[in-house]
Amino acid sequence: MADPKQPRHYDEAFKRQIVQSCESGKPSREIRAECDIARSTLQRWIQGIRNSGSIRAADNRTPEPNEPVEPGRRDRQLEMEVDVSGQAAPVFARRQA
Repeated sequence: MADPKQPRHYDEAFKRQIVQSCESGKPSREIRAECDIARSTLQRWIQGIRNSGSIRAADNRTPEPNEPVEPGRRDRQLEMEVDVSGQAAPVFARRQA
């Protein structure tokens, strides 16, 4: 198996070729041994192509995780600023008095 600290990247054409050979009847054990691919990797590629026709993770997610995260981050930042302002107000009021 490959070093987990140095992940390998495969072309989409290679992934499709592997999935096609698996679906044509070649045992997955042989495919994994020949290409030195983990079982979970092969299963993820097969499931991705079956579900959406794509291997890309973004294409296989539901719409909710694909929504932009920036508005949520901005909301949390504003909430923290309001909390800090609320905590700092009594301190500043004592200094003014």
